[in-house]
Amino acid sequence: MKNIIILGGSFAGISTAHRILKQSAKTGPVKITIVSPNTHFYWNVAAPRAILPGQIGDDKVFLPIAAGFKQYKDSQYEIITGVAQSLDFEAKTVNVVDETGERTLDYDYLIIATGSRTAGENPFKTLGTTEKTRDALHDYQEQVKEAKTIVIGGAGPTGVETVGELAFEYGKQKRTILLTTATRVLDTAIPSVSKVATDILKRLNVEVQFSTKVASSTPTSSGQLELTLSTGEKIVADMYIPTYGVLPNSSYIPASYLNDKGFVKVDKQFRVSGQNNVFAIGDVSDLEPPQLMFVDKQSTHLVKNLVLVLGGKEPVDYKPGPKGMGLQIGRKTGTGHLENFKIPGLLVHMLRKNLFLDKVPQLVDGSGV
Repeated sequence: MKNIIILGGSFAGISTAHRILKQSAKTGPVKITIVSPNTHFYWNVAAPRAILPGQIGDDKVFLPIAAGFKQYKDSQYEIITGVAQSLDFEAKTVNVVDETGERTLDYDYLIIATGSRTAGENPFKTLGTTEKTRDALHDYQEQVKEAKTIVIGGAGPTGVETVGELAFEYGKQKRTILLTTATRVLDTAIPSVSKVATDILKRLNVEVQFSTKVASSTPTSSGQLELTLSTGEKIVADMYIPTYGVLPNSSYIPASYLNDKGFVKVDKQFRVSGQNNVFAIGDVSDLEPPQLMFVDKQSTHLVKNLVLVLGGKEPVDYKPGPKGMGLQIGRKTGTGHLENFKIPGLLVHMLRKNLFLDKVPQLVDGSGV
């Protein structure tokens, strides 16, 4: 029996685990060990709407990981609620800290899928444990409920979706301000998509400030925040939401295997540099940008290669998909693109109107992968 350790319990790790177990007739006997600090799968795609009070229940965005694997034999999998501390590629071991203390796990194959985190402490990504993420989400909901002026820093997809949700729900009841250091929102998108997004935000009464960021933040005696902007302007806000910056969860990996931004260096077969039995996919790897749209294809290809390797055959190269993005802005429209093709807002809305929440249970139990 081959021992396969998967580090990470988000979309990349969970979907890959299910795909391998479903292919067990081709791979031969395997045991999957999932190591994750989270007891629950967190569907952070819905976070821009979930931070609004009364919109999405916890049971829709937090689903227990263990329950999703009950259909398999106990001998086929193990789920460890813990954190990887270090790796030894020569010894083929992972040092893990869980509720019982430190332990060493042996592997035949290792899949690194620990994802990424936000630069700020907010619930747009997991925050170390399910409890901490859930608490942060509830805290944001309370702040949003009470706030009259909300400033969002960063005009990437998360920032634009978040301010769109706030402005759509509250209209002129709350003042929403979007700051970006760039000269346009969604600055990595094609210009026509940036223009569409800006026009939608203006219709929602969002105040957009370009080439601007928060230089400092000072609490006031009233419990608000005085934000000093890079332009010198001061804004008194009830809530400040930073949405910029994605950092890979790779601190446990030897530095020689990381690029200058901390992402794992992989080849076109997802193999970690110089390691035939160690792979990395999803946000933590450097092959494609850290976006959900790439993860499913990566997971599918990795498992295909793993089946080939276990069968004594050569793996095949992965062909990156087209670059692009799609995002909901408010509840009635959105925008996006694939390469240089702009996607109609109505189509984006139809695809993303419920933020794929209906598909989350099937992702967790494997029936949807």
